[in-house]
Amino acid sequence: MNQALTVYLVEDDAAVQLGCVQALQLADLPVRAFDTAEALLPTVRAGFAGVVVTDMRLPGIDGMQFIERIQTIDPDIPVIMITGHGDVNLAVQAMRAGAYDFIPKPFSSDHLVEVVQRALEKRRLTLEVAQLRRALSLQEGLEGRLVGNSPAIQRVRNLILDVANSPVDVLIRGETGTGKEVVARALHDHSPRNKAPYVALNCGGLPDTLLDSELFGHEPGAFTGAQKRRIGRIEHANGGTLFLDELESMPMGVQIKLLRVLQERSLERLGSNQTIPVDVRVVAATKDDLLARAQAGSFRADLVYRLNVVNIELPALRERREDIPVLLEHFMLMASSRYGRSIPKIAPAQMQQLTQRDWPGNVRELRNVADALVLGVGPQWATPSPQFESMGLTESLSLAQQVEQYERQLIEAALSQHDGNISLTAKSLQTPKTTLVDKLRKHGLGKPAA
Repeated sequence: MNQALTVYLVEDDAAVQLGCVQALQLADLPVRAFDTAEALLPTVRAGFAGVVVTDMRLPGIDGMQFIERIQTIDPDIPVIMITGHGDVNLAVQAMRAGAYDFIPKPFSSDHLVEVVQRALEKRRLTLEVAQLRRALSLQEGLEGRLVGNSPAIQRVRNLILDVANSPVDVLIRGETGTGKEVVARALHDHSPRNKAPYVALNCGGLPDTLLDSELFGHEPGAFTGAQKRRIGRIEHANGGTLFLDELESMPMGVQIKLLRVLQERSLERLGSNQTIPVDVRVVAATKDDLLARAQAGSFRADLVYRLNVVNIELPALRERREDIPVLLEHFMLMASSRYGRSIPKIAPAQMQQLTQRDWPGNVRELRNVADALVLGVGPQWATPSPQFESMGLTESLSLAQQVEQYERQLIEAALSQHDGNISLTAKSLQTPKTTLVDKLRKHGLGKPAA
């Protein structure tokens, strides 16, 4: 948050007020002085960008009453009390009432400035977190879930919107961490089924015997230990969506039963001959090539073809590197709101390391890195390199501004290396030619050779 915070000072003693104002101004802290609490109160609103320093003993409303009034306006505004020699008990009461800290008289200018600076930092962080939470609440729709502007992720978003209203089953394929469950949930939430259950099951997380019961349910006595009737995940998802993750690990016997459910839209619980109709959309996800598995005899080809009516391929993060800066900013925004920490500045060298990394864990790994950066604990490899210090970038710029400057410099360097040939430049940057042309226009880099 770049807004300058202000110190509001309430002190009726002219000499003390002048001394406090001068001390704060010498520390480059904006300050506005008032003689009474009544004069200050009309100027304070919820979300006030600053802190309040007030004497305990004031004409009219005293310090304790003043704290209570501030608390009703915004309980997060730090209030620092200035107390006299015999007011220790009152200071304790003030702290219990919500005061941030107290300063006993007599006090030095350095002590006043130190306490005020701590309070300002607390207030700055509180306002920044509130701003981040508001920003997150505005990130609705697919853009807030599947973040990025690359053509690959735009195609995924468009395909989700195209098929969400249809009851057709969907197969999602992508590497670990690319967001397969995010896509499945988006398909459910953007469909007419969004009021019905969304049920998820990881096929690789259960033994074969339990997976059968989890999916189809069972009757009492169906097997040893089956004392009560159990409704399976498919039946529980009736009217809604069933998400099956790691489909490649599903045993052959269970595959046969699932195929029958998909074909007939009915099931039988284990230990029962009763046929139960189900209206469920199945969204399955895999990190493997199921057709290759079918050819190898480890997966049923008919199940692949039955699920593969709509196939959504999720790109690996290394295949859409241009999305890394905006993804990082999105995840740091979330982490800052979650942990109550400030968003750190990302140096150009760090961004260069992030965009060139292979990301075997894909988006999930990037999210973990964003959390670590916000918490100030790494990762160790994301450290600035001296070779980028001469690139003319400054940490006073916002993350978006740094990214734009760095992107421009990368494109300029690649264009120079390939004598302005746009096709070779796009290939070296692993970026579609049309995307590169848009960026050239955006950065005003002229018309290079085709």
